[in-house]
Amino acid sequence: MTDCIFCKIAAGQIPCNKIYEDDELLAFHDIRPAARVHFLIIPKLHVASMLEVTEAHEALLGKMMLLVPKLAREHGLGDGFKTSINTGLAGGQEVFHLHIHVYGGGPVVK
Repeated sequence: MTDCIFCKIAAGQIPCNKIYEDDELLAFHDIRPAARVHFLIIPKLHVASMLEVTEAHEALLGKMMLLVPKLAREHGLGDGFKTSINTGLAGGQEVFHLHIHVYGGGPVVK
């Protein structure tokens, strides 16, 4: 998707504050954090939202979910955190590329 900002980030065309990357996934800090720790996990494969997920995405989704607690612990959220996947306009999705929000650690310190 040439107009997808997360595809551009995954391709290295737009910089991000990266915390993890492998062949299939990228994780980076949210540019508008809702908590002291707030990062996103995205697949490099463009999937617009959970509404487009099929059985073919099962392994990818599992890999994303297993990465959540690993990165949360690494970023000081070993006592707990929140996750969210906004889906569709009615679900509050703003960027139409599947992503998991992981956040916690108290309010943003400004």
